[in-house]
Amino acid sequence: MSVVTVQLGQCGNQVGQEFFNVLCSDSSNAKDKHYRDCSHERFFREGQSKDLRARAVLIDMEPKVISQTIAKAAKSDKWRYGETSHFCQKQGSGNNWANGFSVHGPKHEEVVRDLVRKEVEQCDRLTGILTMMSLAGGTGSGMGTYITQCLRDTYPHTSILNHVTWPYNTGEVIVQNYNSILTLSHLYQFSDAILVHENDAVHKICAQLMNIKHISFNDVNKVIAHHLGSTLQPVYSAASSSYRRNAIGDFMGSLVNHPEYKLLSVLNIPQMSSTSLAYSVFHWPSLLKHLRQMLIANARMEEGIDWAVRARPVSTSDKGRTPGEPGFNRSLANLLILRGKDVSSAEIGAFKDPALYVPWLPVESAFSCWSSPVAFGGYEKSATLVSNSQSLLPPLNSMVAKAWNMFASRAYIHQYMKFGVSEEDFLDSFTVLEQVISSYSQL
Repeated sequence: MSVVTVQLGQCGNQVGQEFFNVLCSDSSNAKDKHYRDCSHERFFREGQSKDLRARAVLIDMEPKVISQTIAKAAKSDKWRYGETSHFCQKQGSGNNWANGFSVHGPKHEEVVRDLVRKEVEQCDRLTGILTMMSLAGGTGSGMGTYITQCLRDTYPHTSILNHVTWPYNTGEVIVQNYNSILTLSHLYQFSDAILVHENDAVHKICAQLMNIKHISFNDVNKVIAHHLGSTLQPVYSAASSSYRRNAIGDFMGSLVNHPEYKLLSVLNIPQMSSTSLAYSVFHWPSLLKHLRQMLIANARMEEGIDWAVRARPVSTSDKGRTPGEPGFNRSLANLLILRGKDVSSAEIGAFKDPALYVPWLPVESAFSCWSSPVAFGGYEKSATLVSNSQSLLPPLNSMVAKAWNMFASRAYIHQYMKFGVSEEDFLDSFTVLEQVISSYSQL
């Protein structure tokens, strides 16, 4: 079973290239042949010269990033993109969501459908589509949203997982909050789940855990790719004595148990520089204790966790608190993925505490644990937690509030109206996201 990845815009293509780097490096270094074969079948296909070709389609409205992405992949000498699996033009979307959605999307819909179809036809069986895009730009967000809508129409029974990169709180694009609310509100209709990485949070990981002095987008993308790889690489199924085949479908089944709740976040431990790794020893009790507290306190990394925050039964919860207020982070569903040495000895009972979850869903349905004895990313032991929880309420509420303040003064609205996006379209987006905020606030 295979996954086709669609990389959209500058951010989507750069993250995608790092993602496939991580996948290829991990699977190639694995001593377990079944693990390696499962990973290659899932994300790669064989080219004419028997080399690995990513099951991916690259889309951008400017050629520079696509050519750089293709060249970097080929330079790795381990894998490459398909020779005709990309599409670009010579004029971008000008950081305008409406331009990408209303102009470039419809104009190039057929060629993109054809590229994806050709990639799908080379899968023995398609298990899901993974799209990668930014929330804040023009092509990635606007055209990415339109393409997601087209993919839903074309593959109505295939799971679609959108990976989106949340912009910096103080980004350089003045209309990033407009672009973001338009993207999220539309994706909520067409996507099965939206997996989010916040640039601010990843930047802190680079600075405080990876000890990088001058952080580049490449550094940020590598951390995101590591998280995605640790989430989507094969895991072992004891029930079938083999590796799980349906990556995206199993993923959705574990985390998205209600169509009102589609926002997913990722926590990963340990994370450190290669120089620190050489002098570190890891134990499952310590790793899982820190990871659980990261979940409860809504912390993106193990450094500086607020240990005073405690899980509380729903009768004494802060249910209905103002979004963005500090408090216990309640979950709808959690997926714990353990990789490395002695995974069978890891005690996961603390993640089955009913106080972590909503009362109307049994813990057996809300919590899942996957594992693999194959180490990942150079770590002898590592744990990843994918969470459908209240963790994204603070940034989402902040984004909607900023966009609403601009909209109230009609700032830059004319730039969207000239491409066919009306004030009513903005109001519809606000309505959708305010309902999402309300739903997550009431967990």
